[in-house]
This record gives sequence, structure tokens and C-alpha cells, in this order.
Amino acid sequence: QVQLVESGGGLVQAGDSLRLSCAASGRTFSSYTMGWFRQAPGKDREFVSAITQSGYSTWYADSVKGRFTISRDNAKNAVYLQMSSLKPEDTAVYYCAASQGMMYLLKPDAYDYWGQGTQVTVSS
Repeated sequence: QVQLVESGGGLVQAGDSLRLSCAASGRTFSSYTMGWFRQAPGKDREFVSAITQSGYSTWYADSVKGRFTISRDNAKNAVYLQMSSLKPEDTAVYYCAASQGMMYLLKPDAYDYWGQGTQVTVSS
């Protein structure tokens, strides 16, 4: 089992950067594919990015490609989301998630464990 705790959210202006962190408990963190999702008020939870166990492969939603970067440090049991050139439409609660598989990673149902989320608000 994995417990996930996100941090790093906050209120920023358009064009600013933020780095989200997700700390994981458990000694098997390196065996999980990790993902970031976000959910804005009144909207479904949507995929943002994912990274394989080794960090070799990554995926991004088209809406964040070129602006966000996912990374992980298995020695620290952590995954990160570096967000740059933030836009008001990036405003959402951001969730870290862990998957024991590698299929359908763009779907929330593919993930087995979730953090509590961290709020990111981007003002115009």
C-alpha cells in the first residue's frame, strides 16, 4: 500500500511557475507508475501527466505539453510536477496518484492510490 501527500500548491499570477511535490510512503514506491491529475470546480478529474517506474517514459496532456514537466526521485519516494507559464485555466486541485500497472494511464480508474490534493490557483 502507498500513501501519497501532495504539497506546493498556492496562488500565483499568470505566467508564474510552481513546483508540486508528492511524497509517498512505503518501500515499493519505485514499482509504481505515477501520475498527476487535476480537477476544476464543476469539471471531471482530468489527466495531466504520468511517469513510468524508472522515469524513462513520460506522458502529458496536450493542454500542458511544453509547460509542465514530471519527474521522480525513487531514492526520496517522491514525484514532482514543475509547472511553468501558468494560465488561469490551470486553476484546479491537483492530485498525485499511483498505479500498479501501465495501461490506460490517462484514465483515473487505472490508479490504485490517490493523495488528498493540493490547490493551485492562477490569477489573470
